[in-house]
Amino acid sequence: MARQASRIVAARGKKVVTFDMKRSAPDDATLLAHMLGPTGNLRAPIVKKGKTLIVGFNADAYADILT
Repeated sequence: MARQASRIVAARGKKVVTFDMKRSAPDDATLLAHMLGPTGNLRAPIVKKGKTLIVGFNADAYADILT
């Protein structure tokens, strides 16, 4: 699912990292480090809107993307 997205927004508290998967896709280890939580499961929530995948929660990021 992540490699099919054109943009991934990974949020962890106030920290938000955006990956442009078309121009400069990160390696698998970097992508997993931002997408997995401390238990090794995907961070929640996960929302897909169009070609954008949002992982984790940050109110400002959700407001920017979903409005």
